[in-house]
Amino acid sequence: MRRVVFNQKGGVGKSTITCNLAAISAQQGLRTLVVDLDPQGNSTHYLLGDAADNVDDTLAGLFEQTLSFKFSPKKTAEFVHPTPFAKLSILPSHPQLEELQGKLESRYKIFKLRDALDELADDFDAVFIDTPPALNFYTRSALIATQLCLIPFDCDDFSRRALYALLENVQEIRADHNRNLEVEGIVVNQFQPRASLPQKQVQALIDEGLPIFKTYLSSSIKIRESHEQAKPMIHLDPKHKLAQEFVALYGELARRNG
Repeated sequence: MRRVVFNQKGGVGKSTITCNLAAISAQQGLRTLVVDLDPQGNSTHYLLGDAADNVDDTLAGLFEQTLSFKFSPKKTAEFVHPTPFAKLSILPSHPQLEELQGKLESRYKIFKLRDALDELADDFDAVFIDTPPALNFYTRSALIATQLCLIPFDCDDFSRRALYALLENVQEIRADHNRNLEVEGIVVNQFQPRASLPQKQVQALIDEGLPIFKTYLSSSIKIRESHEQAKPMIHLDPKHKLAQEFVALYGELARRNG
């Protein structure tokens, strides 16, 4: 199963949600792959720590080799790297993705990610794709390559307003390029239950019939420690409230697609 975590707004927790759900997937015994399409490489650094700075074969190289003929191009598997966590691997990001974007778009390489993941279909049971905070070439590639779309929502009015345009964009990709694409649901992130505004924002989405997951992810300083130590919550502090919320959210995903 392939999932893309997508929101055009930055700072909503895409990388954090991607890596924590992937870590739980791997812990549950599934061969799991994270694909980091964001040139900032937050997921790459989250899962590899300092080793992320020394990775040679990255997604930039994978995409770059599609721009010119090579007699013996590298296989997609050669760009996959293990993480310190059992059964969890990553196709890492690289800042060069930024400068490659225009070339890839002009050469219409929009289906190359799908082809690459098809090549890995027998190697992984679950794929989680992290995306840039924009509807650009890489995000479109991810939406074309996957079946399910998770949308983080951070209980902000700007985020709510952007949500409708985002849903329209996903539906457009579905209609034009990927009939198997579905919005799996909206993940409420950085939720503060004692504050009235987040409650009103989420209730408004529920009243409108949008697919909101029952599990809300709390706002917690612990997640910063998780990032700093390059350990998803399930490995850093499995008994922590936020770690248990990620487990509960993963359980919702599993039940919906079981």
